[in-house]
Amino acid sequence: MRKSMLMAAAAAAALPISLSTSPPAEAAETINLLIWQAYIDPSILSDWSARTGIAVHQTYYDSSDARDEVLSNPSSDIDLVVTGENGARLFGDRGILQALSPDTLPSLSEYDESWTKRCGGYGVPYLWGTMGILYRSDAVTTTPTSWADLMKPGEPLRHHIAMFDDHNEAFVPALVLLGKSINANDETTLREAFQMMKAQAPYVLTYDYVITSIQNPDVGPDVHLALGYSGDQHVLDEMTGKERLWRYAVPSEGTLFWLDCMAISTRSKHTEAALDLLNHIAGAQSAARNAIALQMPTANRAALELIPADMRGNAEIYTAPEILAKSQYQEELSVPSVQSRRRIISSLVQFRDTR
Repeated sequence: MRKSMLMAAAAAAALPISLSTSPPAEAAETINLLIWQAYIDPSILSDWSARTGIAVHQTYYDSSDARDEVLSNPSSDIDLVVTGENGARLFGDRGILQALSPDTLPSLSEYDESWTKRCGGYGVPYLWGTMGILYRSDAVTTTPTSWADLMKPGEPLRHHIAMFDDHNEAFVPALVLLGKSINANDETTLREAFQMMKAQAPYVLTYDYVITSIQNPDVGPDVHLALGYSGDQHVLDEMTGKERLWRYAVPSEGTLFWLDCMAISTRSKHTEAALDLLNHIAGAQSAARNAIALQMPTANRAALELIPADMRGNAEIYTAPEILAKSQYQEELSVPSVQSRRRIISSLVQFRDTR
C-alpha cells in the first residue's frame, strides 16, 4: 500500500505526523487530509492547490486504530480521509462520512458498481491490493511462499520480524494459516490465533508498521521480514535508497484483498472544496498519474486505459486472479471480538517491551 516519491520530512517515528503541500502563500483555506504516509503523488495535490488557491495539509496515521481514533473524535478537523472499505461503511452509517453519488461527485461514474458498492456509498474507491510478506532480499534469499514463513520462522529471523499493531489486520496471517475467516469473532478461534502469535513473539523485533519502523535507526536496519501490503516494497526501497532490495510475496494460502476508499467527513467546514478536491483526485487523469507514481492498481475504469501495458501486466501490481479468488474481504467485527483482539495485541506489545 502506501507509495509515493520519497518525502524529506518522513524521519519522525511518532504519529500522527503532519506534512503540508506547498500551496500559494496567500491561501486562506486549508483542506485537511487524513491518510497513510507516502500514499498519494504530491503533485496531484499541488496542482489542485495551484488551481484553487486552497492549501492541502496531510496528517498521517500508521494503523487503522489510530485513524479511527481521529475519525471518532468530534473535535477533529478532518475534511478528507482514506479509510478501508469496512471503515467507510461503518463511519458512513454512523453519520461521520458523507454519502456520495455521481450527482455530487461526477468522477464516481468512472468506477464500476462492483467497486463503488464496497465503499458503501460513502467513498470513492482509491487504491486496492493484497496483504503479504515483505522481505529484504539480501537477508532472506528464499522467497516466502506460506504464512508459516512469517508465523513459524527459523532461528536466523529471531528479532528480525516487523509485525503490525492493529486489532484487525495483524490477525490475518494466523487466521488464514489456521484455515479460518479473517473476520472470525468467536473466542475459540481467537485463542488459537493468539497461541500462534504468542509463539511467534520471540522472533518479533517490533509491532510498529514497517514503513514506520524502517525509519527508526535503532530498529530499521534489523528488519528482514515484515507483514505489509502490496506496494510497500517500493516505499521501503526509496527509504533505504536501494532499488529492488525489498520484495513482496503473497502466501499460497490466500490473504486479505483490501480496498481503500477516500471519503469526506460530515464535520468538514469546507465541503464544497473537499468535494472538488476529491473529484480531482478520483478522476481518470489523476487516478492514472497516482497509480503510475505509486506503482499500485487503480479501480478507475477510464484510468486503466492511461496506464502502460507492462504495468497492467505486472503481477506484483495487479494481483493474479487465482490469488484474489482465495482471498477474503474485511467485514465488520463484533464489539467483543474487537475487544479481545486489542487485548491480544496489547499483551504481545507488552511482551516485546519487557523482554
